[in-house]
Amino acid sequence: MSPERIHGGCITVRALTPSSSFSKCSHSQSTYSDDATCRTPVRMGKGITCVCFKRTGTNTRVCINLTPLKEERLKRLRHRTKVYFDASRPEHQQALKALWSATYPGQKLQGLVSDQWKEMGWQGKDPSTDFRGAGFISLENLLFFAKTYSISFQSLLRKQAGKRAVWEYPFAVAGVNVTFMIMQMLDLDAKKSRTFIRAVFLQMLSENEWAFDLLYCVAFMIMDKLWLEKNATYMEFNDVLKSTRSQLEKEFLMDDVLRIEDMPSYSLLA
Repeated sequence: MSPERIHGGCITVRALTPSSSFSKCSHSQSTYSDDATCRTPVRMGKGITCVCFKRTGTNTRVCINLTPLKEERLKRLRHRTKVYFDASRPEHQQALKALWSATYPGQKLQGLVSDQWKEMGWQGKDPSTDFRGAGFISLENLLFFAKTYSISFQSLLRKQAGKRAVWEYPFAVAGVNVTFMIMQMLDLDAKKSRTFIRAVFLQMLSENEWAFDLLYCVAFMIMDKLWLEKNATYMEFNDVLKSTRSQLEKEFLMDDVLRIEDMPSYSLLA
């Protein structure tokens, strides 16, 4: 089966191959009111979760099954979100050094604890203290952004676009907050999908194992764009972050958005 988005933010299907994760739901014959909510999760059996969606105005319901591929990738992603940053672990030290090298090529780092880190937007000279909110994955996200979309990364870091506020958001700390916001939005800790947003993301994850990291890059770009549009200052950062989440959710509900690359705001990346 292959997914095809229809009016109302729900999903219909057309038959192509039997191996797809999208399939007709056994609950589709049930009767629901026209204003029933899309996004009702139903437990179908051991190890299988069916997330049903009802198109407004019809009785047709379809589901997205949690396939073995989705389940495995979700498991890996959950594990990543549970890893705390530990300055005593060599691999975490190397990741931090790699972030510095990717951010400031050719500029020697004096140490893992140094006033140099303030240049990147950490609150103090020891960046490890700022990872407490989102853990090691927030460092991985920043490093992924720096290496994959270096032009966009450097533009945000150096605040090159638009008219900037006198009191700007600190780049690195903002990045940690973006990671935490996405984790909350996707409800990754839930044992089964409870929202359409998460269901769409799981489809994105099945398409690309790095979907979370890609989404992070898009979210950071949206956040900076909204920051400029609102002429925001540091005290308004949380409001801008909430607006960023709303924009992400809006794009997840758009027709034909089944990959991160399908999102309109993906075009912000260079």
